[in-house]
Amino acid sequence: MNRRHKYLCLLIAPLLVMVGCGDLDAPSNEAVTGGELVVDFSAPLMKQTLIDQGIANENSTVFGYKAYKIPYTTHDEEGNEVRVSGLFVIPTGMPEAIEQLGLSMVSDDHGTIFKNSEAPTVLAKYTGVPDGAPVLLTSLGGFATLQPDYIGFGDSSDHYHPFILKKSLGSATVDFIHAVEAFAQTNGIKLNQQLFLTGYSEGGYAALATLQQIEEEAELSVAMSAPMAGPYDLNLTAFGVLSNPTLSVPSFMADIGYAYAKAYDYEVASIINEPYASKLPTLLDGTHDRLSIDQELPHQTTGDTGLFNPTFVQNFFSDSNYWFRQEMVNNSVHNWAPQTPVALVQCQGDEVIPYVISEVTQAQMQYQGASNVELIPVEATLGLDHNLTHTMCATYAYGIVTQLFSNYRKATIGY
Repeated sequence: MNRRHKYLCLLIAPLLVMVGCGDLDAPSNEAVTGGELVVDFSAPLMKQTLIDQGIANENSTVFGYKAYKIPYTTHDEEGNEVRVSGLFVIPTGMPEAIEQLGLSMVSDDHGTIFKNSEAPTVLAKYTGVPDGAPVLLTSLGGFATLQPDYIGFGDSSDHYHPFILKKSLGSATVDFIHAVEAFAQTNGIKLNQQLFLTGYSEGGYAALATLQQIEEEAELSVAMSAPMAGPYDLNLTAFGVLSNPTLSVPSFMADIGYAYAKAYDYEVASIINEPYASKLPTLLDGTHDRLSIDQELPHQTTGDTGLFNPTFVQNFFSDSNYWFRQEMVNNSVHNWAPQTPVALVQCQGDEVIPYVISEVTQAQMQYQGASNVELIPVEATLGLDHNLTHTMCATYAYGIVTQLFSNYRKATIGY
């Protein structure tokens, strides 16, 4: 880990907060086909904003960005076609030599959200800035960044969100990659066909699901994947959650129960206790944030007053053929051998997704025959003397991933 990388990572947190504080350019009247320009933030303005924050200096290389909302179609868990949306962010103010080589793409699957206003395209359109990650990946890293809203957010906010469901999360990302490639070609944006995959938390899971789908379908080529802090082994994750008497984030667990009940046609109350089961359609309708949802749910795992129905929990532990247990296995994304290089990035202090999930994923992939799966502990890599929680870890993990992808691009594309 070089000093520049460590310095960059330690400054990411203020950077991701800062973007909403600068003066934004109003989007220009640029005419595009197949999408909508929602943010136009110039390179000089971005650089000056970073200088004002003490994050950059006059000698720093900083790019501006343009963000486009792109509508497209994908399929849900039931196989139905769904009209969805995603955010495509490109760097501006780049040297002509780099523009001639074309942009490398990073598909960045976002972490768990509940409020529709937090979706990448909605946030960009109504607040004037994309999510924090494209600031790092695009303005400092020089990558074209792709962020699908997922089914259930953005243009598909009337559909339930298939939370931690492999098929639809992977399809939403793969279909967005294809949509971006078509949009870029139509609008004269030069891409170099180099594709990276990443994402944090739910996004880490989605990134690995996307890689598995891509390798199975052989329609795309991925240079490298770096999922972060995802629940890749769902069966192990579920055993850990349901064995614990309390829940650190009940909204996450309620969302899984709700999504799996909807996807596999079970009554929500067969998984989630009442009165909470009846509250979930309203709590998960896209108008509530995580904290407000958590206030409406118990932190006790099960029992008469807990979140999970005691019969459901008993069936999960006692019957290996129980439907939910089977779907935990079917939707896991750790038990295969990727041919693409994979870097699993996670903090050892993660209290939501235990670090052991990444350890098990690396071991299982290697056992299956994968030859290039690396596990990167964030705190040790950055030389931190304290552990980071799941939320705190994200910004540091993104810094590591940006450097990994930049190094790979430098070695292969030349910039």
